[in-house]
Amino acid sequence: MSYGLILALLFGYLLGSIPFGLLVTRAAGLGDVRKIGSGNIGATNVLRTGNKGLAVATLLLDALKGTAAVLIAARFGPDFGLWAGFGAFLGHLFPAWLGFKGGKGIATYLGVLIGLAWQVALIFAVVWLAVAFLFRYSSLAALVAAVVVPIALYFLSTPQIAGLFAVMSLIAIIKHRANISRLLAGTEGKIGAKG
Repeated sequence: MSYGLILALLFGYLLGSIPFGLLVTRAAGLGDVRKIGSGNIGATNVLRTGNKGLAVATLLLDALKGTAAVLIAARFGPDFGLWAGFGAFLGHLFPAWLGFKGGKGIATYLGVLIGLAWQVALIFAVVWLAVAFLFRYSSLAALVAAVVVPIALYFLSTPQIAGLFAVMSLIAIIKHRANISRLLAGTEGKIGAKG
């Protein structure tokens, strides 16, 4: 790997590691979002504060950091965009400033997808919304969408992007292992339930 790609990965990581869920809830006077619900810094847990506006802001900001990482780095070449996107995803999952305990990465995953293959991001959104509407589980919607995306990318995009998202989906599924256990046990929190 060239120094340029390492720099792209590091740039993406630094951008991705900005913990917007924590920042917006603290700024709104709601304290530390890690102390409620799942303890996660992502939009689904921010929603458990009862503040839908903050949850939407968290979702948009977490997605935007993935898109921004891709688009800024891609100005130097497509491979730079790929590595910066992967870095942003890893940064959200493992931010250095929070003891490497971040979110589960789905919003940032979507943001990276928007930057690299926006058409497939629409497929992600449709799948997520359909599963969330039918079952009311954010985690299940994310897991199903994460399985569909690499398959869609295989047919609609480049092998490099499909391969990247196969890896990112696998990581996302691993990060959701506690959710999977709760889904199987019937104890997973539903969308909109307060923590």
